[in-house]
Amino acid sequence: MSPAPRRALIFLCLALPFAIRSAQAQDMEPKAYSASPVGANFIVGSYSWSTGAIIFDATLPVSDIHADVQGLAVGVGHTFNLFGKLGLATVAIPGAWADVTGKVYEQTTEVTRNGFADMRLKLSTNLVGNPAMSPREFAKAPRRTIVGASLSVTAPSGQYYTSKLINLGANRWAFKPEIGVAVPKGRWDIDAYVGAWLFATNSDFFPGGMTRTQDAMLAIQGHASYTLRPRLWIALDGTWYRGGSARVNNGDPTLPASNARQDGH
Repeated sequence: MSPAPRRALIFLCLALPFAIRSAQAQDMEPKAYSASPVGANFIVGSYSWSTGAIIFDATLPVSDIHADVQGLAVGVGHTFNLFGKLGLATVAIPGAWADVTGKVYEQTTEVTRNGFADMRLKLSTNLVGNPAMSPREFAKAPRRTIVGASLSVTAPSGQYYTSKLINLGANRWAFKPEIGVAVPKGRWDIDAYVGAWLFATNSDFFPGGMTRTQDAMLAIQGHASYTLRPRLWIALDGTWYRGGSARVNNGDPTLPASNARQDGH
């Protein structure tokens, strides 16, 4: 393969991890900071689907890029007393199925990958509002406005091969500090969160020994949930994110992501 088509193919294959990272930024969690009793254990599960066009630098011989990414995550969570405040720890193992199509020098190319993506860990706590309570205390406590904070961590545990252009894992750590507010109003819960993904360096990018860096990505969420009966509720959700330009060996950056999404639970 000549240098120019090879360079174009590299940029095409960068679309998959970029699309997965964009889907990650679109994670939506209604009631993420809602009060719970201490000592609760639960299983968590989520499914996500992201599809759409990806735009690159117009000077590159790449066009009509489209990514279709599906994700399934299963994990566990536990609530505990964190210095008198409610703490919540979760661990999730995600899988991903992804298809990327596009044209390189007007020739259509398609790539498919499936397997485990990077493991997700999250620690959150309520800063203002309901303190840590036993199940009996929790049942009697009034609902209050809550201000919470969390730190999400993505560990480099997913499928990754230096010799391959496309990987489901990113081969680097990522961190997301976030602050959120939850306001109860009768059967309604109104939530708003602001956070940012911060990415470490991948020092072994394709074809080996290359360095890939990525700028921070801002993420904002809003949710309106309505409780139908205990443990059954519906929600209207929205998210907006921007940033995440990437560079390989200090080369030209990719275009930053900027998008919004609405959903329901």
